[in-house]
Amino acid sequence: MLEVQLSGSLRDAAGGAASISIDASTIRELLRKIVERYPRMQSRVDDGVAVSINGEIFRDNWGEHIPEGAEIFLLPRIPGG
Repeated sequence: MLEVQLSGSLRDAAGGAASISIDASTIRELLRKIVERYPRMQSRVDDGVAVSINGEIFRDNWGEHIPEGAEIFLLPRIPGG
């Protein structure tokens, strides 16, 4: 089971939760299960999210494996260059 920390607007979409527990092995599976549990999260995922795994940011590589016990943060994408 993974503990996923949520920031700002993502907390609102998850009913105010600062963190959630999800069983997933890849980023793709993690995002799918979060949206299944919290349907309001779909629009946030569609707008773009980044996933931090042990301090490394993943923006598009949703097939990335998540190691057991990883520190995970789900962050809204910040536009700009």
